[in-house]
Amino acid sequence: MSLVELIAQADERGLAASGLACLDRCLPLLGGDDEALRPLWAGLAGNGDWAAGLEQARGKLAGEDATGEDATGPDGTGEAEAVLLARRMLAAAPAELSAAAVREWADGCSVAALRIHRLLDPVADGASSVDTCREGRTDGASPLVAAELRRQVAVLELLAAHGAGGLRGALEASVEGRRVLRAVVSRRARGRG
Repeated sequence: MSLVELIAQADERGLAASGLACLDRCLPLLGGDDEALRPLWAGLAGNGDWAAGLEQARGKLAGEDATGEDATGPDGTGEAEAVLLARRMLAAAPAELSAAAVREWADGCSVAALRIHRLLDPVADGASSVDTCREGRTDGASPLVAAELRRQVAVLELLAAHGAGGLRGALEASVEGRRVLRAVVSRRARGRG
């Protein structure tokens, strides 16, 4: 089943987890520590208040991005655009987890996270568009984009199969993806230095 189909069939918790997982994997671009989104994960598990956790996360991540650059300035590498996309994911997160709000947010986060990975992938050659990948046609997708796509699919499948019980697996997939993106950002920073 394609990512687009999985998003269309997901319930509110699955959609919220999908959007949150995309944002979580992009934390290295926002300069946040690994615990910055933990209150949101707790809120999805029923152990916290989503709206309060969102406000807290926005406060923690409001500072300078991980690159130390103005996210709107041209840097020639796509990193500034990637940071801006990550900031928009956080800004667009709904305070209330209604079906319509989380569906729109999850879909937007999916596209943004794939675009971020495409922008930062050193071997991306433009052969496969983000929309094409989301529809299940991954020929020509760069390794970083293909891995992000697999993680997005895995999160939605885990939540569809296990409900709230799938949140731990979704978080684990996000932690793995965050480590990968952190390594990419670090390599790029060393290349500039």
